[in-house]
Amino acid sequence: MSRSIPIVDFADFTSGNKQRQEKFVQSVGDSLKDIGFFALKNHGIPLALIKQSYDKGDAFFGLSEAQKMNYARREISHQRGYTAFGVEHAKDNPAPDLKEFWQTGRTHKPNENPSYPANIWPDDVIPEFRKIIDDLYNKMESLSCDLLSACSLYLGKPADWLVEMTNDGNTIMRIIHYPPLGDSVPKGAVRSAAHEDINFITLLVTATADGLEVMDHDGTWIKVEGDERYIIVDSGDMIQNLTNGLFKSTTHRVVNPSANSVRRFSMPMFVHPRNSIDLTPRPEFIAITSGSPDYQSISAGEYLHQRLVEIGLAED
Repeated sequence: MSRSIPIVDFADFTSGNKQRQEKFVQSVGDSLKDIGFFALKNHGIPLALIKQSYDKGDAFFGLSEAQKMNYARREISHQRGYTAFGVEHAKDNPAPDLKEFWQTGRTHKPNENPSYPANIWPDDVIPEFRKIIDDLYNKMESLSCDLLSACSLYLGKPADWLVEMTNDGNTIMRIIHYPPLGDSVPKGAVRSAAHEDINFITLLVTATADGLEVMDHDGTWIKVEGDERYIIVDSGDMIQNLTNGLFKSTTHRVVNPSANSVRRFSMPMFVHPRNSIDLTPRPEFIAITSGSPDYQSISAGEYLHQRLVEIGLAED
C-alpha cells in the first residue's frame, strides 16, 4: 500500500472544544516532526476565491513576454512581481526550473516603512488583480498564524511565539505557471527540481494538476494528489534550523507530466520571520534532538539572502 502524507482537520482548531484543539496541535506537530508535511482539510479558504486567483494568474501569464517583463524586479531579487521562465533553479542543480511566477507580499499600510518590499500590481492590464490576490493573501496569512500558534504550543512555547517572529516578516505568496513543455526540454530540467523550502512554513492551495512529490524517510517519493479540499502544509529550513531538526524540512519536487501539452498552476505562501530573527538552534531543542547544535547560527535575513543567491534569484 502506498504511503500518503497525514491529513489534519482545521475544524478541530476552530471547534472551541479543548480536547479537539489539543488533538489539532498534536497532529500538526507530529506531522512536521515526522515527514514535514500534512494536508489541511476544512481550511476555510473559499474555493471561489482560489479559482478567481488562478484566473487572474492565467490572464497575466497570457500576456506577451515584453508586457510581463515590465513587472520584473531583479533589483529586489525578484521578491515582488514577475520572474520569467527558467530564471530560478533548485540549490545545487544548475538546470532551470520549467516555470514562471508572480510574487506578492503584505500590502504596505499608509505611512508604514517596513523591512519588506512594496508590492507592485498589474491592474493596468489585468483589472482587479490586486483586489483578488490581496484578499487571498490576507486570508492565507491569517490561516498561517493559526498554524504557527499550533506549532508554538507543540514546542512548549506560548501560542504567539512563532507568530510574533513573523510580524513584519517577508512572507510571500507565489502564483506559479508551469507552461506546456513542448518537445525541447533542456537536459535535467524539471518543473521544480528536488528542493527544500527556505522559510518557517509553506501553505500550498490546491494545484490545478498533479505533480507534487514528497521524499519519504527511505528516499522513495510520495505522490501528493491535487485536491481542492486540502491545503498542503510543510515546514521549511528556517524552522528546522531554529528547532535543531525537530521539525523536518523535507525534500520535495514537481515532476514533468507524461503529456507535454499539460499546463499547471499552483499558489504557495512562504511564511517568513522578519530579517532580524536569530535562527540559532535553541538549547531546549538541542537537548531533545541530538544533544549538539546541528545547524548554523544565522539571522533570518542573512539566511534568506544566502538561499536566494543559491537558487539564482539574487547576486552575492
